Amino acid sequence: MAHFAQLNDNNVVTQIIVIANEELLLDGVENETKGVVFCKSLSGQDTKWIQTSYNNNIRKQYAGIGFTYDVINDVFIQPKPFESWSLDDNFDWQAPTPRPEEGLWSWNEETLSWDELKQ
Repeated sequence: MAHFAQLNDNNVVTQIIVIANEELLLDGVENETKGVVFCKSLSGQDTKWIQTSYNNNIRKQYAGIGFTYDVINDVFIQPKPFESWSLDDNFDWQAPTPRPEEGLWSWNEETLSWDELKQ
């Protein structure tokens, strides 16, 4: 099965659909463009579609609703979890201070620190 993400005008994922691999075949080889044409025919809209991989084989990670597609780097980026967090070179969100390795922790945006969760 092949997975495709529908993007809005800001390259934010609004929908994910699954189609049969056969819909991508062009002369026996999978072709993303052919899949995009098929997705457009299903939706009846001339919106942007891009393939995503459930196994994270392409575009960094599997797209989800609300993810953003970075056209320049050809990756899907998760929604920003907190305003204070920043994107690292691997396109992962990082807190201003690293999470402690031992125990269970929750980010506190008001104090910009990690709160330990009591078990």
